[in-house]
Amino acid sequence: MVRCPWAETDDLYRKYHDEEWGLPVHDDRTHFEFLVLEAAQAGLSWLTILRKRENYRRAYHRFDPVRVSKFGDPEFRRLLEDPGIVRNRKKIEASIHNARRFIEVQREFGSFDAYLWRYVAGRPLVNRWENVSEIPSKSALSEELSKDLLRRGFRFVGPTILYAYLQAVGVVNDHLVACFRHPEFSGSEGVRK
Repeated sequence: MVRCPWAETDDLYRKYHDEEWGLPVHDDRTHFEFLVLEAAQAGLSWLTILRKRENYRRAYHRFDPVRVSKFGDPEFRRLLEDPGIVRNRKKIEASIHNARRFIEVQREFGSFDAYLWRYVAGRPLVNRWENVSEIPSKSALSEELSKDLLRRGFRFVGPTILYAYLQAVGVVNDHLVACFRHPEFSGSEGVRK
């Protein structure tokens, strides 16, 4: 079975690649989870974040944006002292702040999912990369989305962070063409709800 090469470097990467990465997401909690995790990853390896993922799920009430939006000083201090997550003050502040902005987007569009997928008319963008070196770190779409989210007050949503997010939630299919997941995630089949 051929996988994207990065997935062969660790069992946790392999599981994430085979079961999640690139599978279209249509669940707002999962969208919020990946926005928080991708921001936390800035400057770190994704493997570090995957290893802390269950701790994040516990600390962020399974990524319930309503609950996180109500976090105050006690919850902020609790997160800052939690060794199971990345204890970066600005990233933690951004996660709470972004929960509030996330809810505003839900109110305006009915769901964050509806807001996001309208950028691609509800269909994943399917790339046909043959080598990892061809995959960009950002795109016109991630730049456009970044500008809009920044305008809406989100933090830690630069084009590079958002490109990784778009890959993770299946808006962009960046599995290499030789990867067994590429054809499976190239159409509307394989949608995660």
